[in-house]
Amino acid sequence: MTNQNDKIFRSHVRINDSLLGNLERRALQWFAGKMPGWVTPDILTGIGLIATVIIFCGYWLSNVYPGFLWLANFGFLLNWFGDSLDGTLARYRKIERPKFGFYIDHTVDAIGQIFIIIGLGISPYVTFDVALLAIIGYLLLSVHVYIRTYVMEVFRISYYKMGPTEVRVILVLFNTTMFFAGIPKVEMLSILFTLYDILILAATGVMFVLFLVYSVKGAIQLSKSD
Repeated sequence: MTNQNDKIFRSHVRINDSLLGNLERRALQWFAGKMPGWVTPDILTGIGLIATVIIFCGYWLSNVYPGFLWLANFGFLLNWFGDSLDGTLARYRKIERPKFGFYIDHTVDAIGQIFIIIGLGISPYVTFDVALLAIIGYLLLSVHVYIRTYVMEVFRISYYKMGPTEVRVILVLFNTTMFFAGIPKVEMLSILFTLYDILILAATGVMFVLFLVYSVKGAIQLSKSD
């Protein structure tokens, strides 16, 4: 017998209108068709998580030599492959486990994002305090997405054409800029920041604004429907 929670996990609407969404979906379908039988969605999820450890190590080792930023870039590519393909492969093979998949995928995502942002914070390019603010912004948006999925049965992956893949691309470009440009400093309010601190703070501000705007819009919508 199907209960209400099963219905939510099976029937929620996925919204992914990101800039690279169409290209990404075609690529993932191609990869799914080429995967050997021993490669399972769970293995791909594990690859995605291992990739975030590689990213963390790349940022950490950039304290020794900036060239390790390219290791972080490789980690982002591997993370995209594992994290994006696991669900596509499950759907392609018709072996979805809606509740288990949702639970594991987003638990692993949260752990992975913490690895990535903490890695940035212990690199010489981004101040640790700024990285912690970015984690708060990311977790706030994540909480909103999961609550919205449960209450409204809408799982929004992208905001204003920006989804996880676009964020990965931006971070790869970010790393490449750090490798070639070094660590330019900016003084604001008598506090010395790196240029990358300013960019991360701006991105964090956007996350806070998105959280507030969509939370208010959701509350208004639910108030009217109830």
